[in-house]
Amino acid sequence: MNEFPIRMDSEPLAVRIAVRQCINTLSTSQDPTEVTDALRTAGRYLSGTEDDPPACQREEFARVHYTRLLQFLTNNLNAHWLELLTPEQHMDLWGSLFLNGPPDQVLLVLLDCVNSCSLSSGLERGLDVLECFLQRGRLNALLWATCQGPPPANSPQLRDALLSRLVALPDLLANRLQQHTRPAFQPLHYYPLLARELSVALEKTCQALRDGVDCSLCFLAQLLGKACVQGHGEEMFGVLVPRLSALTQSDFVWKRVCWRLFESVPDRWMEGVVSGLVQTVDGSAALSRLLGNVVLKNKKAQFVITNKLLFLQYKYKTPMLQSLLGYLAQDSERRPLLIQVLKALCGTWSSCSTVKHSPIEQQLYISKALLICLGLVRDSEVLEHREELLQCMLSGMQCHLDSSVPRVHRLGMVVGESLSARLDPGGTRLQFQYELDTETKELLSLLSPLPAYQEPPETLPPDSRTEPPPKSPSSEREEGKAGVPAARPLKQHSSDSELDSDDELTPYDMTRDGELGEALAPQYIRDCLEALTSSEDPGKVEVSLRAAEGLIQKNPAATREVSVELVKVLLHLEDRFNTQGFLRLRQRAMVSLTVTDTLAVTGYLTTEFYSLNYSLHQRLDILEVLALAAQDLSQPTSANFAPSSHNPPPLIQPISMKTAPDLQGTAQHWRQVVDQRIESKTRRFGKGAPRTGSSAAPNRFAPVAGYFFFPLLRNYDRPQVTFDLLGSDHLVLGRLVHTLGVLMYFAVNAPVATQMGKALLDFVWAIRYHTDPVVRQGVLFSVYAVLLSVPNERVFSELSDEMLEARAWLGDVAEADPDADCRGLAGQSLLLLEKILKKSIGSPSLGPNGQALQL
Repeated sequence: MNEFPIRMDSEPLAVRIAVRQCINTLSTSQDPTEVTDALRTAGRYLSGTEDDPPACQREEFARVHYTRLLQFLTNNLNAHWLELLTPEQHMDLWGSLFLNGPPDQVLLVLLDCVNSCSLSSGLERGLDVLECFLQRGRLNALLWATCQGPPPANSPQLRDALLSRLVALPDLLANRLQQHTRPAFQPLHYYPLLARELSVALEKTCQALRDGVDCSLCFLAQLLGKACVQGHGEEMFGVLVPRLSALTQSDFVWKRVCWRLFESVPDRWMEGVVSGLVQTVDGSAALSRLLGNVVLKNKKAQFVITNKLLFLQYKYKTPMLQSLLGYLAQDSERRPLLIQVLKALCGTWSSCSTVKHSPIEQQLYISKALLICLGLVRDSEVLEHREELLQCMLSGMQCHLDSSVPRVHRLGMVVGESLSARLDPGGTRLQFQYELDTETKELLSLLSPLPAYQEPPETLPPDSRTEPPPKSPSSEREEGKAGVPAARPLKQHSSDSELDSDDELTPYDMTRDGELGEALAPQYIRDCLEALTSSEDPGKVEVSLRAAEGLIQKNPAATREVSVELVKVLLHLEDRFNTQGFLRLRQRAMVSLTVTDTLAVTGYLTTEFYSLNYSLHQRLDILEVLALAAQDLSQPTSANFAPSSHNPPPLIQPISMKTAPDLQGTAQHWRQVVDQRIESKTRRFGKGAPRTGSSAAPNRFAPVAGYFFFPLLRNYDRPQVTFDLLGSDHLVLGRLVHTLGVLMYFAVNAPVATQMGKALLDFVWAIRYHTDPVVRQGVLFSVYAVLLSVPNERVFSELSDEMLEARAWLGDVAEADPDADCRGLAGQSLLLLEKILKKSIGSPSLGPNGQALQL
């Protein structure tokens, strides 16, 4: 009875005694022979030759004693007995103990050793062993060991520690070694190596499955997920995806292995894996082979693919969108998700909140995804959901066309044309006129899916094969320009219509006709006014309009007698005869009138701006005339300066009936104003010989700046019958704020500049969070104009409270505003404010209470 437990414990006891003797010998002996014998004895437990201990003792050694022996060796890296070994003995006896044992224990012990050792020769020995461990395929042995058999239920802490060390190995070593990190331990070398070893483990798994051996991919899936979520997906998939894409083309076992690998990724890491894979894979066919139906089996993967990558992020390129949406269209089981995505994209695109509050880059991203979906769905699927899509198209068109941003306008027109073409292929389609730039051509090209995204014909039912979407009118126009005739339906002529011919008509005798004589230009301003008011002769109206500006400047006294009446006629004048350059001639005449008889004309225009029965275009004309007149008045009038009649390049962009919605150049003109003002304030030395400039002249705008500025600030909050400035008329509000900023800029050094700046800040402060980006750009430009035009000492003495609030608001806009131009303007204003503050630090300005201002 007493011999049974002794006999059962004899094998573990023998291993324990042998390991203790080896450790004691290595700790105390100075004889090289004893040291080599001890190392050789320990190494026999790691090999499998006939002279080695039996398998049960080797298993006991690896399970219980191996880690303790490795810890002893790493704690004695600087021991004297290591110097007694020859280089061959050092590698064959000492190094083999690290390279022949269980790799998971070796990796954990070596990393603990590196983190605890100080900089010495012992640390170099540990790094040498770790580098050999990576280069000799021990990582593959580690990964393959985790794949054999079902996943173990015990020691989850050990698996988590091993997983963390494997993924974070470059970071752990870099934190310890700093600039002495070896190339093999750097991320650019380590993660591709880890990916190659993972692919080898997958290859062994495929072979084992063919041999009927069960394997587990849980650890490999966790390793891939943790590496991706820590930002190393690009390095991993850069190696894995080309190999897996090639192997899954003809091998079904490889497909099953890849599907199980991605299905086994934990939910908390699924987003990183799917995002990295979608960005790296080439085409939807390869993505379908690798992912399978994981989008149907995993809710987190479905959320990432159908929601997050499409609606919450917009940094990805167009090929990624084509691969992602093409993946949903590849399989009949996944096509319901494609329809779901199409309806969600239409709902988001048609949302007024999206148009107002989302960055233009995100709106472009959603529009691309919507057009790709339209190219992938079948006609039968479109017909099934036609009513819902039609409602989205109508509401989305209204939201986009109401926007004052040109790119939003163009997106609405392109997507509206495409939706109309798919929803009603044989009926009347929407058709818009817009510029076919690079962005628009790319959007239109997305309607035609690439061959890689089309389903094979044999997998489709005979009556539901995918038909190419009809071309939009813009595509037909583009083909017509390229010389490719568009297909047109042949007209059916009746027999009676075929008999009608113009060949038998007698030509009219025009031999006695002569050319019409040119109308004489008027010589007096009253004659010009009479021609513009009552003449029905197109030639007379044209020459009168062309002569108006010159007559106004030639005789100012006569002009002042009829200035208000003439500007009223010009404001209401319509282009009845299609006069060339009509808008420019009319605008220059009104500007000349404003410059010549400033108080009367300005009073009339500022009063009429808020009057009833004016169109939005006329109100925009009033703002443009006031801004251009302020520009002319602020410029010197000396012999060396070219007069305004020579039409110098204006700082203010004119708005015409054709360009009213297009404000894309506004930000550029604001920057011109700002750059010129900064240039005038900058002193430079060593620029060469001084250049002769124009003689000094008074600023004609300074005395009358208030007459331009303050009347525009009244009645802005009173909605009229045809005019709601704070309501739906965002374009006029944005242009009004911009015009006020321009007037503020031209009033530099004027006595009334400080009062203008305070009134302007009070006005724009109420609309600083407006939903329209054009209005917000105007607000930011106005703040910048105040900082440029109001003297620095006045900024912090009389506008201290406004500047305190503006500083915090500008910081928020520069960081969080969805519009890129708004962020740029806010950053420039914030830098200018800080610059003014630094200049004021030397002589601190006093606030309203007589105390130094503190920002």
